[in-house]
Amino acid sequence: MTMAQRPTLEEVARRAGVSRATVSRVVNGSTTVAGPIQEAVRRAVAELGYVPNLAARSLVTHRTDSIALVLPEAATRVFSDDHFFPGIIRGVSRELEAADKQLVLMLAGSPAGHARVRRYTTGRHVDGVLFASLHGADPLPGTLAGLGLPVVCSGRPLGEGAVPYVDVDHAGGVSRAVAYLIDSGRRRIATIAGPQDMVAGIDRLAGYRDTVTAAGLPALIGYGDFTRDSGAAAMRDLLD
Repeated sequence: MTMAQRPTLEEVARRAGVSRATVSRVVNGSTTVAGPIQEAVRRAVAELGYVPNLAARSLVTHRTDSIALVLPEAATRVFSDDHFFPGIIRGVSRELEAADKQLVLMLAGSPAGHARVRRYTTGRHVDGVLFASLHGADPLPGTLAGLGLPVVCSGRPLGEGAVPYVDVDHAGGVSRAVAYLIDSGRRRIATIAGPQDMVAGIDRLAGYRDTVTAAGLPALIGYGDFTRDSGAAAMRDLLD
């Protein structure tokens, strides 16, 4: 069947013996239509192989059933041997699939990428936006939230703002790890800190510094960017 031969709402309505408006309400999930009529419409939809026009339905429901996952990283970083990003994408995709929603993956590793994300999301092509791997005091989450889009961040954003987020206690976790090493008799405890434009890198380093300083131990710090190569280079520097 070609696109020109796709069944229409009118054809479904004739098959079900109801009005076009009734078919539209059933297809768009309305609960105000009587059960037998809903069943007749669904049967006609199945028999004709009717597929709703998503663009037209969005105009009626003001919903796209799509959620954007925005990663402010370059494509070479996201699609590398780093298991962090595939894990995020896999987890988000699994949850959205369970909710019958569509994932829209967007990379924003450059100013042009930020502008593209803003144009797309503010054009109401998605119902909400999830950010992960934020760098610096990125204004984009707050900008989108200020325009009325539902926004949530994986990781606490840097700077002031009221954008909701989900995160772990980076400083507390590192402090407990260092305290364990101290309690087991270690006195030369090094760390490889993450990038200092990300909350995870900043808070983990703070937890390390506070704990070794309180114990009267020297701070031995290497710096990386959460990549395997940077970690290996930092370890070589520490050992040297």
